[in-house]
Amino acid sequence: MQYPLQLSFKLLALAPQIYVRDSTGTVRMYVKQKLMKLKEQVVVFANESMTQELYHIRANKVIDWSAQYNFTTPDGTPIGAVRRKGMRSLWKAHYEIMNGDQLAFNLREENPWAKVGDALFSEIPVLGIFAGYVFHPKYIVTRPDGQVVMRASKQPAFMEGKYAIDKLAELTPEEEGISALSILMLLLLERRRG
Repeated sequence: MQYPLQLSFKLLALAPQIYVRDSTGTVRMYVKQKLMKLKEQVVVFANESMTQELYHIRANKVIDWSAQYNFTTPDGTPIGAVRRKGMRSLWKAHYEIMNGDQLAFNLREENPWAKVGDALFSEIPVLGIFAGYVFHPKYIVTRPDGQVVMRASKQPAFMEGKYAIDKLAELTPEEEGISALSILMLLLLERRRG
């Protein structure tokens, strides 16, 4: 994939829709999340025609508290997981990216005040439609030793949620894949929380 990746959320859609484009503008992933699922289940497609499945993401619990979201290929082969750290994520989003049973990366919010400001500003009548231009939450992916390898930053946008994902260190294709899927899942979950 060519970085930075651009993620765009349709804000006025009933079911969340996410387009992931690379730096050339080519759609690399498309997600249209299904509503009313007891357990979170997301299918990632190659494009908006939804003819080619790339990945499946499934929660291991009905309740989102400390849930783990497992990544598999369409044939069911496990490729990794991301799990939310319950108490740690109350104030500042904190997730662990797993490769099998081993911790591969940490995924954290850089500044929780930006998310709080973004959520509060978006609730102000009339002015709230300009919230996409004011606050910009950021999330970082780090190795267990603390080296930052990826960053997702909210971008200025009107009536749409936009994020850019930058790769800041060398990663294997497998590490790159589970990191990008983890950021995608984090953004789906954190958007609902504000």
